[in-house]
Amino acid sequence: MRKIELDIVALSHSVTQSHNYAVVLGERDGSRRLPIVIGSFEAQAIAVAMERMTPNRPLTHDLFKNTLETFNIELKEVVINNLIDGIFYARLICMKAGETFEIDSRTSDALALAVRFACPVYTYEFILDAAGIVLEEADEEYDHDHAVAVGNAGEETLSSYPLDKLNKMLEDVLAQEDYERAAEIRDELNRRKKEQ
Repeated sequence: MRKIELDIVALSHSVTQSHNYAVVLGERDGSRRLPIVIGSFEAQAIAVAMERMTPNRPLTHDLFKNTLETFNIELKEVVINNLIDGIFYARLICMKAGETFEIDSRTSDALALAVRFACPVYTYEFILDAAGIVLEEADEEYDHDHAVAVGNAGEETLSSYPLDKLNKMLEDVLAQEDYERAAEIRDELNRRKKEQ
């Protein structure tokens, strides 16, 4: 399977799930985005590394990085390799003395380590097909008041909208870079496709 390289393009507070965040991965040579909901601790760990901040004491991910380096283990890449029931799975691809081995990881932890090691992050086409969002330029003016209201609406209200409204809402929230809400709308659209 061909791997698709991703970059972290945004880290934002979750609108619908308090105490959670969304990390948004962008396709390196494309317009697709992959939003992943993560916990606040993992979001902090990613943000600290992205901002090149040095805490007084090492965070857990810093400790793990220091341990790998102490034993001459190099993190070569992170692969988000599966998506089952809405949960992303990842593997750390490591190398020691010319031997490559893989370590199972939570995706949020894998991303926190990828930032620290400055290593590439990859996924596969089937994951982007299932959970990715395509950014497209809208042909018409956005109704920002409506888009803000949509971003604060409850998840259960999505089922009451017709398809054309859902597609318009998706455009609006993508324009605002509210990737978590876009993921919810995408999930509702996918649910309806399966019911057809």
